Amino acid sequence: MTRTARLQLRPVASGDAACVFAIYGDPATNTFNPAGPLPDQATADHVLETWLACWRNHGFGPWAVSTNDEPAHVIGFGGLSHYDYGGVNRINLGYRFAVEAWGRGYATEVARAALENAFGALRLDDVYALVRPDHAASIRVLEKVGMRRFGTLDDAPPLAESLVFVAARAAFHPGSTSLRTAS
Repeated sequence: MTRTARLQLRPVASGDAACVFAIYGDPATNTFNPAGPLPDQATADHVLETWLACWRNHGFGPWAVSTNDEPAHVIGFGGLSHYDYGGVNRINLGYRFAVEAWGRGYATEVARAALENAFGALRLDDVYALVRPDHAASIRVLEKVGMRRFGTLDDAPPLAESLVFVAARAAFHPGSTSLRTAS
């Protein structure tokens, strides 16, 4: 388990299936997701199984996120996973929170912890993130943690291309949760 100032981040577990569906099946949490909410519990079970496989095969994956005050109550999921960027497999930073957790800075806290883990213990070279161009709050999170615009990905035609952000270990401050930004 990883802890931040306010959060507990633990590897997802098979018992998280209902929480995955509650969060990823909620239309509000999918406002910027072109695929929309998960349609049913079976689909959520499949998503969770891919996350569990990521943990088994790579030693990392999405975390179940709860507050230090209510560790049994999952408020979101976030962290690192493998993702197909148009035929290129990349390490992806992602997060999604229940509506009740929005606007509290939790996504920034999770993103910082994920980058610290990626560039510290995991010694990964690069971490990427995809964001819809009209998702201003998520863009701000990625910028706050020092990620920079890398390009675009046409992942949901005919909609506008997603923005691709990147962070590199070479720009990471060892022992810190921030990245140096280019001048």
